[in-house]
Amino acid sequence: MRHLGYAAMLAFCVVGTLPLELYLRVGVYRRLRRLALTLLPVVPLFIAWDLYAVAHRHWFFDRGQTIGVDVPGGLPLEEVAFFAVVPLAAVLTIEAVRAVRGWRVGDEP
Repeated sequence: MRHLGYAAMLAFCVVGTLPLELYLRVGVYRRLRRLALTLLPVVPLFIAWDLYAVAHRHWFFDRGQTIGVDVPGGLPLEEVAFFAVVPLAAVLTIEAVRAVRGWRVGDEP
């Protein structure tokens, strides 16, 4: 089960923030274009950063805690997913705070 540790943490982040979408109806998943525009600048940048750091032995991944699937370049699939899941959780959280506090940012119809 140790090999599922990283994937389990990512699943926990997604499942843990899902109620924000379902119960507060923040609409993050409904606005896919907006979500994509949020993720697209950061995901490739952090993947490049990780590839550089691993290639220069700044850090490594414990293969005993990953599922063993690597993307081209040698990063574990979970690491690539991390760069989408964590910003998604952050966006869901800030949108939930906005919903509860009644904050508007000018994008609502």
